[in-house]
Amino acid sequence: MKAILLGIAASFFFSFTFILNRLMSASGGSWIWSASLRYLFMFPLLLIVVVLHKNFRALIEEMRKHPWQWVWWSFVGFGLCYSLQCFASAYGPAWLIAGTFQITIIAGSLLVPLFHEIRQTADGVVKVRKRIPIKGMGMSFVILLGVGLMEWSQSTHVSIHDMLLGTVPTIIAAFAYPLGNRKMMELCEGRLDAYQRTLGMTIATLPLWLILSLYQVVAHGLPSNSQSLQSFIVAVFSGFIATVLFFTATDLAKSNVYQLARVEATISGEVVFTLIGELLVISGTRISIVGLIGLCLVVIGMVLHSLISSHVQRASSNEPIQMAP
Repeated sequence: MKAILLGIAASFFFSFTFILNRLMSASGGSWIWSASLRYLFMFPLLLIVVVLHKNFRALIEEMRKHPWQWVWWSFVGFGLCYSLQCFASAYGPAWLIAGTFQITIIAGSLLVPLFHEIRQTADGVVKVRKRIPIKGMGMSFVILLGVGLMEWSQSTHVSIHDMLLGTVPTIIAAFAYPLGNRKMMELCEGRLDAYQRTLGMTIATLPLWLILSLYQVVAHGLPSNSQSLQSFIVAVFSGFIATVLFFTATDLAKSNVYQLARVEATISGEVVFTLIGELLVISGTRISIVGLIGLCLVVIGMVLHSLISSHVQRASSNEPIQMAP
């Protein structure tokens, strides 16, 4: 029960990303500052944690082994993903961006063939390309149907131009996130914990955030105090607190595949918290009955997807599933 509550708490803090990004865009803030400031603020917070755990040297040694792969996959998983999310927030409501981004659970399954697993064969240890887990994707249709209904409901309120600019970048971000993060996990091979890897990816993307910040200063000046404060809140609440809570929850549940699936499913709560928060904080927010039905289908689909996937994985292995960091 403790792991479930921690997972729900994590989804609550994760929702601040979508709400505050939309709020900053609605008040005229630049998406470039929204993206850059989050990671510039996250950097010292993560650095303190890793240094206090005396794991910083091990991280630097690991990054020196494959510096360009660290830069590239960090750009994909952090830079491309979050920049596109912030850009999309200028064209779509927070609940729509949050709901559409849940396609990432489907993207993660579709990207599986890009990765390998180690198997023992008669010829020795070999790398085998993974296959798409078809049996575990039954609920993907429910998620896609929900996203389709949300997009259709939104199309009746905004132009096709704005709908596409809010939707397409979010879908690309939903694929970039699992691709970049899983490639980094594959590269590290379990030698780093979640905090080390997150800090390493943040360090690897610092040149991107500094270049974007420099451009924004020259072209449009410094961010407002309000946007700086809101970006700091996103960094602390979503980038730090939510991550700590979620990984703590998965650590508590990692020895039980069914409990782990329930914890993973709690992340769908961020969609609900985002909708409630946006309705309370951002004036003019509205959602039609069709959009609400779509949102509910996304949440239901995510929960069922996690639970069904746990059964499929348990059936294919006698070993407990270990949650990747």
